[in-house]
Amino acid sequence: MIGRASSVLLNPAVERRVIRVRRHWAVLIIPLLQTIGVLIAAVVLSKLISAAGIDLWLLQSLLWYIAVAALIRYAWKVLEWWVEVIIVTDKRLMKTSGIIQTKNSMMPITKVTDMSFLRPVLGQILGYGTVRVESAGQKQDLEYLKFLPQPEEVFQAVSELIFGDKKQPRSHMLEPPPSARRRRRPRLKWSNPERGLP
Repeated sequence: MIGRASSVLLNPAVERRVIRVRRHWAVLIIPLLQTIGVLIAAVVLSKLISAAGIDLWLLQSLLWYIAVAALIRYAWKVLEWWVEVIIVTDKRLMKTSGIIQTKNSMMPITKVTDMSFLRPVLGQILGYGTVRVESAGQKQDLEYLKFLPQPEEVFQAVSELIFGDKKQPRSHMLEPPPSARRRRRPRLKWSNPERGLP
């Protein structure tokens, strides 16, 4: 099942999940702009061919196949974004990605030697950044976590795991937002004529 691999790899009896996050939706902006550009180019070229009065049905069909392929590519990118999950537990840092072929990258928290985060200008507006995780003397697959939402909170939570007391609860800044509860209506009081109450 899609998205189940990350949950299967965690054993609650051995490790405690601190963060489970998906990359920020801003990662989809560039593929979206590319798709819109291809669609606009296909429509404009098709109109120009029709206006010229030239019967090039093969070329027009090819343009529309390219437009449909661009839409399918964008849908695939959205599905890849949806499936990719970054998980931080009190013992390791994990990233699960892939639709047809699932890839699981993992790094023990004890191997993290240095961390930093960067927020570009657009990331400051939209709320994402890049967290760089350095390990002891070797390149890791998880060195750069790009388009990470709330990078300061992730940075603080991982820092607490590395340098703080491991028995403490996770960072207060990463608490889930309070769920919207339905307001209960006050109960209507029915009068009881037998007791003489109003």
